[in-house]
Amino acid sequence: MAGVKVLFIHQNFPGQYLHIARELANQGGHQLVSLSIEQPEYQIEGVIQVRYGITRGNQKGLHPWLTDMETKVIRGECCARAAHSLKEKGFNPNIICGHPGWGEMLFLKEIWPKVPILTYQEFYYHAVGFDFDFDDELQKEPTWEETSRIRIKTANQLINSEVADWSVTPTHFQKSTFPKHIQDRMSVVHDGIDVDIAKPRGKGEKVSLKIQDNIILTEKDEIVSFVNRRLEPYRGCHTMIRAIPYIQERCPNAKIMLVGRQEGVSYGSPCPDGEWKDMFLAEIEGQYNAENVIFTGQLNYADYISLMRITKAHVYLTYPFVLSWSMLEAMGCGAAVIGSSTGPVMEVIKDGYNGMLVDFFDSRELAEKVATLIRDRALADELGKNARSTVVESYSLNKCVPRQLGLISLVASGAMTN
Repeated sequence: MAGVKVLFIHQNFPGQYLHIARELANQGGHQLVSLSIEQPEYQIEGVIQVRYGITRGNQKGLHPWLTDMETKVIRGECCARAAHSLKEKGFNPNIICGHPGWGEMLFLKEIWPKVPILTYQEFYYHAVGFDFDFDDELQKEPTWEETSRIRIKTANQLINSEVADWSVTPTHFQKSTFPKHIQDRMSVVHDGIDVDIAKPRGKGEKVSLKIQDNIILTEKDEIVSFVNRRLEPYRGCHTMIRAIPYIQERCPNAKIMLVGRQEGVSYGSPCPDGEWKDMFLAEIEGQYNAENVIFTGQLNYADYISLMRITKAHVYLTYPFVLSWSMLEAMGCGAAVIGSSTGPVMEVIKDGYNGMLVDFFDSRELAEKVATLIRDRALADELGKNARSTVVESYSLNKCVPRQLGLISLVASGAMTN
């Protein structure tokens, strides 16, 4: 791709643009600028990373259904002012690549009416049929007021889809959540997994992981892993915790590792009384050996990858929602994965070939499959080998990043327009 001027928009840059921005910066000859509210996670050499602030808060007394939209409008205004400042200083991009989820991209066409916009779309909100009404135990049948709130929440997505020239989303499941007229102008390209980091142990390679002060895990341990940003029902923490007694009954030596923050939620409703982890642990009190159940909190990336390289069975559960990178990273490490038989997981895992599938709510079935993988190492190794192949062939950086860059080039050239 010849020299191009790209403006990246992400509240916490680089986010999903990490590998794309790095590759463009490494190519040289491009002018790369990012706008974000938060302090960027990484400083990328070759990218001018600009922060802007929020200049006002929400209005008191506003209709509660409009609060979310007002927050997005405020962010959109602040981002547009920062973009206007860039324009006044002489920066005029060839393309704008951004995540519209928090409202930042609402008014960028008013600054640069003729500049193509490529939006990164993650998920379209629905009151029925996806994540909002999936869990009968924890999600009561929504009232018409609650579904109305979700209807209003889609306004930001609809406005952004109207002004965008094209959109991209990581998986076919995520694409399927959008209305047909948006899908017609949307490509499916994953962000990509670094398979040179997320890779299996080499033959004879020793890997160890120190947890807390006195626990050192190696490939010799019967490790069962469960990893999420936060331990919450959207990612099946209740099913996993309820499976603990059944897993220990079948595999008393198993070290059950639950990784993730234990406070609050990233998705869904907070626990009505305390934290979700504590609520579900209370259900199994006296039924399990707590010494072999380890809540690690958040791990640094290197330790997390080490865990994926020595786990005997990795569990990934999710509502019909956005697929986590962690499942693909575990597969890239050659882990034998047990995933929920929900849409985002079934797009990747073929039961009995590159992993196992389990009913999201069935803790007993989950425990049986964990035990199978711990006991049948030949099967686990075969599933892990095929899992690695799946990620290398379809989700690796060297496959995904060129596709992303090709799409950027096409949209920037005007070949793909609204």
